[in-house]
Amino acid sequence: MILNLIRHGKTQGNAEKRYIGRTDEPLSDEGSSELRNICYPPCDILAASPMKRCLMTADIIYPDMEKLICPELIEIDFGRFEGKNYIELSGDEDYQKWIESGGTLPFPDGEDVNSFKKRCIGGFIRLYKELPHDCKLSLIVHGGTIMSLMERFLLPPCSYYDNQCGNGHGYIVDFDGEHMRRIGEI
Repeated sequence: MILNLIRHGKTQGNAEKRYIGRTDEPLSDEGSSELRNICYPPCDILAASPMKRCLMTADIIYPDMEKLICPELIEIDFGRFEGKNYIELSGDEDYQKWIESGGTLPFPDGEDVNSFKKRCIGGFIRLYKELPHDCKLSLIVHGGTIMSLMERFLLPPCSYYDNQCGNGHGYIVDFDGEHMRRIGEI
C-alpha cells in the first residue's frame, strides 16, 4: 500500500506555537491558503481524524473524495498544557519535569504518550485490514499521529521525534503490512 501521511494545515494555535491536541480548532485563513500552494499526491482512498482541522484539510486537498473517519487517529490530549505555549508554561513545575523527561512523562490531566501511540497504531492497523492492500491511501492526521506510525513501522528504525513535519506536509511511504519504507516527502 502506498500511504500518504499528511499533517493538517495550520491553525491559529499552531501559528502561536500552542499545544493543540483535543481543542477542535479550524484551519486559519493562512493555513487554508498554504494548502492550496502545495502539490499533493493522488489517492484512491481518503481517511482522516475527525477533528475540524483535519476534515477541512481533506476537503481542500481532495475536494471530491469521500472520507473515512478514524477517531483513534485524534491527536494526543495535552491535559493542563492544552492551548498554552512554552512561554506561558515556562514557570510550570510539571512542564519543566515533562521537558526534562524528553517528552516521555504523561501530560498532567492528559494522555500518556505510550497510550496515545498504541491508540494510533491500533486505529491504523484496523483501517489497513479493512482496505485493499494495493491502494493509495491518504491519511489526513496530526503531527503526533504521523510520528507514532513512523516510529512503530519505519525502516530503518527511528525515534518518535525524528519525523516531525510542518503543517500541510508529510511523508509518502510504502507499507507492506509490517514495515514502512519512505519513498518521498510532501
